Amino acid sequence: MYLVYAILSLIYMAGASRAPCVELNDGNLMPIVALGTGRGTAKENESVDEVRKSVFWALEAGYRHIDTASVYDDEEQVGQGIAEAIQKNIVTREEIFVTTKLWNDKHRREQVVPALQESLRRLGLSYVDLYLIHFPVSTKEDGSADYVDYLETWKGMEDAKQLGLVKSIGVSNFNIEQLQRLMANSYTRPVVNEVEVSPTFTQESMVAFCRQNGIVVMGYSPFGFFVGRDSTMKINRSALYKIAEKYHKSFGQVILRYLIERGVVPIPKSTNQKRIEQNIDLFDFSLTEQEVAVISGYNTNKRVIHPVDWKDYPFYPFGQE
Repeated sequence: MYLVYAILSLIYMAGASRAPCVELNDGNLMPIVALGTGRGTAKENESVDEVRKSVFWALEAGYRHIDTASVYDDEEQVGQGIAEAIQKNIVTREEIFVTTKLWNDKHRREQVVPALQESLRRLGLSYVDLYLIHFPVSTKEDGSADYVDYLETWKGMEDAKQLGLVKSIGVSNFNIEQLQRLMANSYTRPVVNEVEVSPTFTQESMVAFCRQNGIVVMGYSPFGFFVGRDSTMKINRSALYKIAEKYHKSFGQVILRYLIERGVVPIPKSTNQKRIEQNIDLFDFSLTEQEVAVISGYNTNKRVIHPVDWKDYPFYPFGQE
């Protein structure tokens, strides 16, 4: 099977009966499904307060992993949702795994710790569980290109970990060559690479490389071209619907389970309470190798998220996987 959590699936964070965990390469445990946040959690015209409600509903439903970032401009609302769940005795802080990310304009070593401290202030937390370099690309405050080597940025990440502001550190949107260079030139191996992975963008080589090197892949945009503005693409979904019918699950649940079977931690976004509950109800069935292969057959090798405005910036990662 593709499932790399076969043994680890029995490891749970305290009190999180529906949130099995994977052990990271530094020994910390990370729940294998995360609620994705951001102003784009559902619709751009929704209030950012929808994020607060979504985080609370997610924790109430059994999620124990929340994924945010400084650039999402919602860390305050994420923190409010967490605080409400703690205040109502749904969870304790120790039971929650919080991921946030460093934005591109704070890549100099001396900027990393202050940037994380600002994120912690907005979140209302004394530490986060996982801090990621959001992109290997660095920019100035106005968004124009800068040249800060991500190796320098990583030293700042290591500083933050040594100070106890974060338990684990990792990266996002790094390609294989960049991961290799980072590992060859640093003391701390990234625990995670958060990248786009879905049935329509399977990232086979990236997932295999990370598995071989003890790096967990977190997958954003897990539904690929099946949802959103590109959901009208002419894709024959009959095979997916057949699998969903077999397991008495929804179309979306089958896709999320597919990623779990491949060893990918999916990050579904939603502000719909029932959908949030559905997206964590994934642990009473599993897919066969043949079904995983069928779903991988939807691959288009095309990204949903592709910031082409940065294509000429130093360390632009895409198109090099």
